[in-house]
Amino acid sequence: MTAASTARAKDPECEVTVFTEDEDVAYSPCAIPWGIEGKSKWTDIVMHTPDFYEKERGIKVCTKTTVESVDDAAKTVTAGGKAYAYDSLVIATGGKVFVPPIEGTNLKNVFIVRTIRDGKNIQEALKDAKNVVIGGAGVIGLELAVAFKDMGKDVTVIEMMNQVIPRIADKDMADDIQKHLEDMGIKFVMKAPIQAVNGTDKVSSVTADGKEYPCEVMIFATGVRANLDIPKALGFDVGQLNAVIVAPTLQPYKRGRLVPDIYVAGDLVQCESAVMNGATMSQLGSTAVKQGAVAGNNAVSKEKKLFGPVASPWVSFIGEKQIAGTGLSQGLASWYGVDVVEGKAKGLTRARYYPGGKELIVKVLADRTSHRIIGAQIIAGEEATGRIDWLTSAVISGTTAEDFLVRSENAYCPPTSMVKDVVISAVEDLCKNLAQ
Repeated sequence: MTAASTARAKDPECEVTVFTEDEDVAYSPCAIPWGIEGKSKWTDIVMHTPDFYEKERGIKVCTKTTVESVDDAAKTVTAGGKAYAYDSLVIATGGKVFVPPIEGTNLKNVFIVRTIRDGKNIQEALKDAKNVVIGGAGVIGLELAVAFKDMGKDVTVIEMMNQVIPRIADKDMADDIQKHLEDMGIKFVMKAPIQAVNGTDKVSSVTADGKEYPCEVMIFATGVRANLDIPKALGFDVGQLNAVIVAPTLQPYKRGRLVPDIYVAGDLVQCESAVMNGATMSQLGSTAVKQGAVAGNNAVSKEKKLFGPVASPWVSFIGEKQIAGTGLSQGLASWYGVDVVEGKAKGLTRARYYPGGKELIVKVLADRTSHRIIGAQIIAGEEATGRIDWLTSAVISGTTAEDFLVRSENAYCPPTSMVKDVVISAVEDLCKNLAQ
């Protein structure tokens, strides 16, 4: 919808049509856990309706409509059994939740979480449920676990890796979040791939690592893979991360040649890393909106916008703690072959004497050879976002740890920070470790 609205704003005379299998548009999937819990109303999550887009912006939105095929030679899209001609096409089909190929995934009360309809179905099923199993301990899985626990359910999270929030968080930071959730009464089963979902008509238990865990509702939050159905049918080049390779204009390639008049945006795109030369994935709402604006502009304008490399800053509110990250974690750095040195500091979000201060943990990573800051993670009771954005600027600009200390300053007021922010203390520790 960002691409559609951008195209309309850039060219008020163009005809814009959107096809979606979903029944809702222009909403934030990030809000679904709070919608299930009831903290947010479903109607509040949706920014605009299809009627709004048609009446106020002249954008036709065809909901519950599947795109059966695209003919890039004839420049037509076939959707709902009807062919539509296009001058420019934006493909923003997002990702698909990965569901392991095991028995029982089609049982009643087994869900994925991708759309508002998924959220409403889960909300209804939870009315008669006492035990819930969540497969996957990523950010979405943990946010759901907290929501279900707040609703009075017994929650078990099953994760095949040895830590929560794998890949994007380091284990020491992840362990702090896991303990926080365990203190809330959420149970974790780690290093245990889900082997089967059990039941006759409806789910009754989940088997993992040879043990059975009873449940009346089971959620797969096992990660998102790029939705490549249309790109593969069109023969677009797919990269090493199994997502569409695009130019900075967000145009795809076919056998190494740039495809004219087609733009690809969102979770199905392979991005360039702003930290290290090479590919990365950035399946974040902030990335999708930025890409949508570039794709929508380029679809109608000769003045092309470019989408640049990404550091992919992220943040999540899990229980009473915020966790945030940017750039590379230790795990991602090892994928690029980078030797990492870390610095870490603990403090408070406010001056020690000002009431209400909460624990703040900052971890900063640097490349041992160049001393360049390549990533950071934060756990805080409040105000994680501003600090991770600060560190994202350092990552993107290629700042070394030593130069960060020379150039960085933090605003100080007792209700908002310590006189020397914990971020600076963490970089001081990083410089000390780099000097060893």
